Amino acid sequence: MKKKKWSKWIWAAASLPLLFGFVPLSFQAEGQTETKAPSKIDACTIDNNAFQHGEELTYKVYYNLNFIWVPAGEVVFNVNEVNGQFHYSVKGWTYSSYEWFFKVRDNYDTYVDKNTLLPTLSIRDVREGGYTLYDKVDFDQKRNTAFSTRGRSKENIKEQKEFPIDPCMHDMLSLIYYTRNLKFDQMKSGDHVPVKIFLDKEIYPLQMTFNGHVAKKSIKGLGKYDTLEFSPELIEGEYFKKGATMRIWATNDENKVPLLIESPVAVGSIKAVLKSYKRVRHEWSAEVDD
Repeated sequence: MKKKKWSKWIWAAASLPLLFGFVPLSFQAEGQTETKAPSKIDACTIDNNAFQHGEELTYKVYYNLNFIWVPAGEVVFNVNEVNGQFHYSVKGWTYSSYEWFFKVRDNYDTYVDKNTLLPTLSIRDVREGGYTLYDKVDFDQKRNTAFSTRGRSKENIKEQKEFPIDPCMHDMLSLIYYTRNLKFDQMKSGDHVPVKIFLDKEIYPLQMTFNGHVAKKSIKGLGKYDTLEFSPELIEGEYFKKGATMRIWATNDENKVPLLIESPVAVGSIKAVLKSYKRVRHEWSAEVDD
């Protein structure tokens, strides 16, 4: 694999699990067996009880090669209320010490309906090495359409096109906050939650698998936590080996904040660890004593 392509995937693999959500997601391969989902989950509307205006979560991203964990960068998530909608904003960047290898400056913005947590507008503005992309998607959830405006930058638009989408369609960021509001206390280990996202002009059926409760999970720099564990099913291919899985741990409290994400890649592995949190909606109660 060429260095540019290899290094680009290292960062993508590190940041996109966060953007895709603290829950593990599975692109379902053709012919893969469907799994039964809990019947109580409504994909079209959900009450927000997990987050609030002003919440800020910062993650530190590490890359591992030959048992050495290298700090690669940070990703910051913010929530704000704007004109009756929630605005999710994510910024990701590499550390200067890592940029000799690969430089990243990524910005993601999604606006969602407060009542359904479904997206109305999604913007990706990414700069990764020599690769740049501006992708703006206007969602019309009533008409089941998505209008995509794409180019190398906001000033260099190359394509504008409308796409049909399924009802109750998410993007990457809306899915994160939607799943934080699922009623995990009503699930059992092994339950699967099917969802769909619109990304890069395509609809992807995804699957979240709930692995259950981990009472004392050690989180680097934070201590031990009462957690909910999730695990994705990654499709074998160029970037993932056969049987590869991603693992995510989130606080087992009303906030359901992702604490740790671990994932293999074609060469080495990555992890993202919560570095700091501000203005979470509920008491930070998942930390436990040794």
